[in-house]
Amino acid sequence: MSVTWQGELFGATEPHIDPTFAGIERITLTDGAWLDHLPGWLAGSDVVMDELVRTAPWKSSTRPMYDRIVAVPRLTAWWTWEGEQPAGLPPILEEVRDALTRRYETAFTSCGCNLYRDGNDSVAWHGDRIKRELVEAHVAIVSVGEPRTLRLRPVGGGTSLAFKLGHGDLFVMGGTCQRTWQHCVPKAARAAPRLSITFRHGMRDQPSGYRSVMAERDPHQEPENSTVDDWHGQEVDRMKEQADDAMADAGGDAAEAEQQFDREKKSG
Repeated sequence: MSVTWQGELFGATEPHIDPTFAGIERITLTDGAWLDHLPGWLAGSDVVMDELVRTAPWKSSTRPMYDRIVAVPRLTAWWTWEGEQPAGLPPILEEVRDALTRRYETAFTSCGCNLYRDGNDSVAWHGDRIKRELVEAHVAIVSVGEPRTLRLRPVGGGTSLAFKLGHGDLFVMGGTCQRTWQHCVPKAARAAPRLSITFRHGMRDQPSGYRSVMAERDPHQEPENSTVDDWHGQEVDRMKEQADDAMADAGGDAAEAEQQFDREKKSG
């Protein structure tokens, strides 16, 4: 993997966080959604960026878009906690997870990283898939590297909010945010590398009292649409698996993978 990035590593501060979260700002959105924003929460973030760029298990992937297979415009890496610290995870991220777990009383069980190498890398408007399990959820992002704009807007459209995130900023989306709002990182004419470190949780990891989509009606979605939404999500996941398998079978040849994907769709 080749990423052109020049951080301030000479005389850099040893990575550390403020466990008191001093200065954090709560931003109340509509429909039970909220944000927490704390600039520079992770000190020494360039050191973390450098280590992750060099050592994380980065992978590129593909996804179906209409009738084509396209490359996902960013690199991803993923860790999960299953009784012990995941191998290869920088110790400071274990500290981050522990601090977030204490503050939000939420057992964060996965850490996913997105590496935006330049302005061409992006992520489209979406709500995280956790919305299919939980009515209310926490998604905590620590951004390192050069700042990029993250935008949020209400589901269905409306005025968007913009946040410039990088250099150790903490950004937490909570309440109904994944169901009632969407977020994106748009393409930029010029941008240096930025890395988002995202901590998530799932229904099975939570204490009693958490509300699940299947356990009660989601007030932001009609009951009959819940079944459609769950089916649609499963169908997209299935198509994504087919696209990844086709890409692997084609040895990374996108044209051949697309032809194989089309053949499987016609035969299946």
